[in-house]
Amino acid sequence: MPSELPFRFFDCDNHYYEAEDAFTRHIDPKLKKRAIQWAQLDGKQRLVVGGRVNRFIPNPTFDPVGKPGALDEYFRGRNPRGADLNSLFGELEPIPAAYRDRDARLALMDEQGMQGCIMLPTLGVGMEQALLPDFDATVATFRAFNRYLDDDWGFAYQERIFTAPYITMCRPAEAVRELEWALEHDARFVVMIPGPITTEVGMRPPGDPMFDEFWQLANDSGITVCYHSGETYYSKFMPAWGEPDYMMSFQALLGFRTLFSGDAIQDTFANHLHNGLFLRFPNLRMACIESGSGWVFHLFEKLTKSYGQIPFIYREDPRETFKRHVWVSPFYEDELARLLKLVGVERIIMGSDYPHVEGLADPAAYIKDLENFDYTPEECRTVMRDNGIELSVRRPV
Repeated sequence: MPSELPFRFFDCDNHYYEAEDAFTRHIDPKLKKRAIQWAQLDGKQRLVVGGRVNRFIPNPTFDPVGKPGALDEYFRGRNPRGADLNSLFGELEPIPAAYRDRDARLALMDEQGMQGCIMLPTLGVGMEQALLPDFDATVATFRAFNRYLDDDWGFAYQERIFTAPYITMCRPAEAVRELEWALEHDARFVVMIPGPITTEVGMRPPGDPMFDEFWQLANDSGITVCYHSGETYYSKFMPAWGEPDYMMSFQALLGFRTLFSGDAIQDTFANHLHNGLFLRFPNLRMACIESGSGWVFHLFEKLTKSYGQIPFIYREDPRETFKRHVWVSPFYEDELARLLKLVGVERIIMGSDYPHVEGLADPAAYIKDLENFDYTPEECRTVMRDNGIELSVRRPV
């Protein structure tokens, strides 16, 4: 039985499992072979991305699929018997309709006591780096992907399911056009991965002035920009440490990646603050999802020192700028009391990662972790409902 709450909650980290034609249904036929295709390899359906077999997800058909929360204890750091990761997945199940059908998902949300959610990609956050540097194929793939999302999910379905179109910034003018399209189709959120951006003129930080037209539109429209973890440019650094230059979602848990200190989300926000992005665009709202909150503590330590050493490059204390513009969705196993003191209750949003195996089987149970860190009933409601609802409403200039 789902946990019972005294309010209907808003989950800022829900996922669909992509339909098998999610990337191909609307793809430009001229770019089909350069984009994402299916292939039968060793008796299994595999994705071929940019001409290379992609292993971001072990079974990209998602049928069968692991049960929600199967790795909950593992992600809390609890595997005392040292069980093999594959065995922890338990028995797989045929993919439920609610993972691909919006009306079935609404019915499930009613059972869970969920008022609304941000609906986010599973495969989608692992494809951009695999497609680059083929800019034509990258832009066409995510344009097609977003049209599939509009078909199957919509972007503000019954004001409860807020699916986020995926934005690739590799061609700034195309990113602007895609954001314009998303706004015309009532999107309240867009999603992208953190880290530096591969462009046709080289690598650039996302706050570089070449992207200002995009940020201006995001600022003026009041849409919320979500950064979600995924395959980032930082994978390119891994061969120097004896690891593959691509991410395999669950095998990564067994390798050096779990210890690697390079953090794309921390560096992205450090760069945004250092380059004055939020001062140029003071109405921007950003949400950090499925990246935890440990990085916020490290970032604030660095910002404290930086502001003390070179205050003249900041118009104000950059920690205050961060707290005005950024909402953080901590992992439920994080140090939630410290986060509350650091950023305040108005900037924390709940995210269950449902229905992923590493998330919560019962999203409403997130409240137990808040209560374990002495959040008051009012603070629990703010984190688990009010803040997410606020972000789902555009705040235009």
